[in-house]
Amino acid sequence: MAEVKNKQVILKDYVSGFPKESDLNIIDSTITLKIPQGSNDVLLLKNLYLSCDPYMRNLMNKPQDSLSSRAFTPQSPLAGYGVSKVLESGHKDYKEGDLVYGVTKWEEYSLIPAAQVIFKIEHTDVPLSYYTGILGTPGLTAYAGFFELGTPKKGENVFVSAASGAVGQLVGQFAKLHGCYVVGSAGTKEKVDLLKNKFGYDEAFNYKEEPDLNAALKRYFPEGIDIYFENVGGKTLDAVLLNMRIHGRIPVCGMISQYNLTQHEGVTNLAHIIYKRIRIQGFIVADFHHLYAKFWEFILPHVREGKAVYVEDIAEGLEKGPAALVGIFSGQNVGKQVLVVARE
Repeated sequence: MAEVKNKQVILKDYVSGFPKESDLNIIDSTITLKIPQGSNDVLLLKNLYLSCDPYMRNLMNKPQDSLSSRAFTPQSPLAGYGVSKVLESGHKDYKEGDLVYGVTKWEEYSLIPAAQVIFKIEHTDVPLSYYTGILGTPGLTAYAGFFELGTPKKGENVFVSAASGAVGQLVGQFAKLHGCYVVGSAGTKEKVDLLKNKFGYDEAFNYKEEPDLNAALKRYFPEGIDIYFENVGGKTLDAVLLNMRIHGRIPVCGMISQYNLTQHEGVTNLAHIIYKRIRIQGFIVADFHHLYAKFWEFILPHVREGKAVYVEDIAEGLEKGPAALVGIFSGQNVGKQVLVVARE
């Protein structure tokens, strides 16, 4: 079997501070499009859509500084969630031509253990790229964080930070579908407009234009916040604690304001957790993989009927990978950042 070129995005070395495009490299490797003899339970994949996610920043740290056991290896391809097509299968559950979603490498073709597949894609009447977003990890993250941990009641007040991102744009829509009042914060006028005009947020504001976040939150939530969907941490979390209502809930999904800091910001208003009996719970989406079927039952009709909308920021070609990934840490993306490797 002849070897073919296999373009890859590799990490040059461990990263400190804000990642730069120059921390990543595009190289041409080669691969034989055949599963090696004796390799059981592996899949040969053609990668189609790759997901650019904030959690990947932590994996660029040295292993001792990473909060994950899956730190990237310098001079090796990045790895992350993606949609792929099975070219050859060494596992009984998958066959040639199947579309799958799971953890794959940032390259054109990958050989991966079948255990890294999270699910086989059955519903193909919706855009395949949606499985990197609204129908995949970000969608389940929003669903589980909001409904399972936020335990919303109709009429409650909900605040979402990084509200136009891959997860935030969905939390706001889920809150509205549930009959809540919802306000989001974002970092540009364009994103604020999206929140109000496309995603149905009741109100939205640009946090960069608010010198006093506490005052801003009091303006939008004169009666306080019942659920804060936490995506950013730092000063925003500190201001939110001042404005939470008694028995408020804070599902903690991310803290993007802190990922690139060598000295993390402290949070000073923690006493409010006691007096207001606030429940703060961190989570990762893998805790809720068992809910995928229930989630699709909920979301697919909304997607098909246009009641749930999703905005993607599409970068075409692996060579655009470094800019696409690095850009999410300075808010360059509008909506879910997707990297297209191939369109089947």
